[in-house]
Amino acid sequence: MPDRANTPTRLISPGVANMLLATFAFAVMNVFVKQLDRIPAMEIVFFRCLVSAGICFVGIARVGADWKGNNNALLLARGTFGTLALFMFFVTVQNIPLATAVTIAYLAPIFTALIGVFLLGEHVRKLQWMFYAIAFAGVLVIKGFDAAVPTPFLITGIVSAVCAAVAYNLVRRLKEQEHPLVVVLHFQLVGVVAGFVFTLLYWVAPANAWEWFSLLMCGLLTQVGQTCLTNALQSERLARVSILNYTGLIYALAFGVFIFGEVYTMQTMVGIGFVVVGVLLSVVYGKRKPLEVIEESELAE
Repeated sequence: MPDRANTPTRLISPGVANMLLATFAFAVMNVFVKQLDRIPAMEIVFFRCLVSAGICFVGIARVGADWKGNNNALLLARGTFGTLALFMFFVTVQNIPLATAVTIAYLAPIFTALIGVFLLGEHVRKLQWMFYAIAFAGVLVIKGFDAAVPTPFLITGIVSAVCAAVAYNLVRRLKEQEHPLVVVLHFQLVGVVAGFVFTLLYWVAPANAWEWFSLLMCGLLTQVGQTCLTNALQSERLARVSILNYTGLIYALAFGVFIFGEVYTMQTMVGIGFVVVGVLLSVVYGKRKPLEVIEESELAE
């Protein structure tokens, strides 16, 4: 029997690592989206999903999975909610400051945890709720109830966050039924179909090589982000990994300063501190108990 005392432990679990990688990939993609302010958001959705779908088909062929999947209803629902969330998020990114758009989007983990309680029967411990509250308070401080953000875009961002939360929970429902690449593929296929219909009606041609490159990068970074995200959600407790989405807010602030010349106040920095503390405490709390104790407590619940 192996000596548990001498068994090395990972500082970061595979699920946490995958979520952090996914968040960074999406953050870089947001930069490309914001620079494409001349291109309609749904057209960007089309190109992003088209590139990613092609890569998915190659990956699925390599692993020998059935691209059609087993639970078509859930796959369609996951793709629909994911596409709606993506489109509305792109609208906010293109029309308000990057950090503000990302701040609104980071309401999604809160909705994810709440929906997960009812849809998946997951349990969130009281101390975790306190950590979520700290992170959520940071989001509110950063947002600062900014009157400069038009109400329609604020509502669009909130609805996008709710749709994203539903999509995340559907990924969990598909955990035992589908290969991760199949789940990602069906999201992209819905986006391709919806985006193609829109593009036929409202096509805006990319003006130069940079815009074509930006559209391509949206697709490539999507594939990296979606694959890592799906792996994270299928290998860790939903409430634990979903809050790591907040790290994308840090990337957004940095990119806003160095790329778009955005200026952030002390209030914003205090909010960032709240978010970081909430995230770190959540991760530490999730790691401090032995695996056996966690498994037993989950079975008891």
